[in-house]
Amino acid sequence: MYELRLLCPEADVDVICEALDALDALSVSVEDADAHTEAEQPLFGEPGMPAPREGWQRSLLVALFAQEEPAREAARLLQLQDFFGGSTIVGVQNVPEQDWVRLTQSQFAPVDITQEFWIVPSWHEPPAEAKQVIRLDPGLAFGTGTHPTTRMCLRWIARNGQPGDAGKLGTVLDYGCGSGILAIGAAKFGATQIDAVDIDPAAVESTRINADSNHVTLNAGLPDLVDPANGRYQTVLANILATPLKVLAPLLVAHVAAGGHLVLAGILERQADELKEAYAPYISLEVADSEDGWILMTGRKPA
Repeated sequence: MYELRLLCPEADVDVICEALDALDALSVSVEDADAHTEAEQPLFGEPGMPAPREGWQRSLLVALFAQEEPAREAARLLQLQDFFGGSTIVGVQNVPEQDWVRLTQSQFAPVDITQEFWIVPSWHEPPAEAKQVIRLDPGLAFGTGTHPTTRMCLRWIARNGQPGDAGKLGTVLDYGCGSGILAIGAAKFGATQIDAVDIDPAAVESTRINADSNHVTLNAGLPDLVDPANGRYQTVLANILATPLKVLAPLLVAHVAAGGHLVLAGILERQADELKEAYAPYISLEVADSEDGWILMTGRKPA
């Protein structure tokens, strides 16, 4: 494999990506050319929604080709185009052969949620200080403990639950369970009965597999597994995204028992007021935690 690397301004990212696709690039990635410097520009977006911008003020495009000759020919042809005037070729380089399994594993180290609560991949030993451990490997579903939204939810679970104490978290619904990491965390911290649902069958299967690996008992299925007719969950967790969370407001609140907790994540700091407004007819939300531009919002249903 060979990489063609080039620099271009934000305004030209889209047209150059299209040109690289037409030149038979296997893939094209766009990165901030100023990443890890003081000029780095974070861009926050949501899956399924239009990108906030096509790229960065100085974008690094990396196009992958199967052979060197097509990569160099693509570079030559791009430089002949009028639209390429503000861009430059960085170079063509060989992508060295690697043990991709080992490389992938090296990117997933144990993650500390609290000092005593850790997410640990199967190929690592738990840290000595870990008293509660979730064993989880990256898979088809979202949720490995590395994203701020997942960590904040797990921190809330650890702070509000207690291993062996069924009275704190009580019955739990994990809505949009992904890998099942929140449901498994709830089980580790004393939840009595746990239902985990997702619209993706692959996520449901992933949740079941991960629950078995962690020796916890829960019910996993599609959303029709649970009946929203009357609230019966003392804790409802939903780590999705702001837009679906707003749409689901009446449904999620309906699942919460009187006096129960609603815990929402997948929300950017700038979206806090939108969520408060969407949930105001049902429950009062407050920001309970924040990390790297993301927030955790919680509310308690009146008893």
